[in-house]
Amino acid sequence: MAQSTRPSVFTPDDEPYLGRELLHHFDKIIPTVLEQNQITAGHTHGIDLTDHQRMACIVIPQAISLALSIRELIRQGYLFGAHVLIRPLMERAVVLLYLRAVPSDIAKWNRGWHTRDDAPSLSKMLEAIQKAGNRSEFARGADLTATLNSLLHGKPDSALWNTIALDDDRPGYASSKILDQPELCDEVCANTLPWLVVTMAMMAAYFPDAELLDPGVQPAPRSGRG
Repeated sequence: MAQSTRPSVFTPDDEPYLGRELLHHFDKIIPTVLEQNQITAGHTHGIDLTDHQRMACIVIPQAISLALSIRELIRQGYLFGAHVLIRPLMERAVVLLYLRAVPSDIAKWNRGWHTRDDAPSLSKMLEAIQKAGNRSEFARGADLTATLNSLLHGKPDSALWNTIALDDDRPGYASSKILDQPELCDEVCANTLPWLVVTMAMMAAYFPDAELLDPGVQPAPRSGRG
């Protein structure tokens, strides 16, 4: 798969997956999330924060930063790395949801959220959120996290996400950019967008007194894209 004629660093004008519908939606939501975060952050500087709000002040910016990192990896064609970052993004969004559903566990988070002692696993948090919401259909947490865990921990089935066709049409495994698999780009965006939307919703949930952007109004343009 010859790629010698492609630039080594892509810009917003020549990136390989420009024009994909889901990527377009990703780009549209980023300015809104950044604008809302800026408004919410300013609000937090003038109030006495609860323990839950202090947690949100840490976790929400981390989630946004991970989403922006995913976007930049897509721009540069590093789709495998973008896939791997979905799980830590998801985990932060789920922490925000979980501590709304099980607010008493904020004490455990304050103690350091030590995995072996206090912290529920991602799958357990997903199950607890469903139980708190009295969902009629229940999905096992392990089923919801299996694919992302495989990507994160390098299990055999993670190979699906960096398999490419070599010059002689044999399958190989990408160690760098993947520039001609739009379905993988779509998959990254489809799995990132919901958690970015959840993160934005959690800004309103944890800081209900902060000004909220009108979803029908596009924020003022920012320098750069994504």
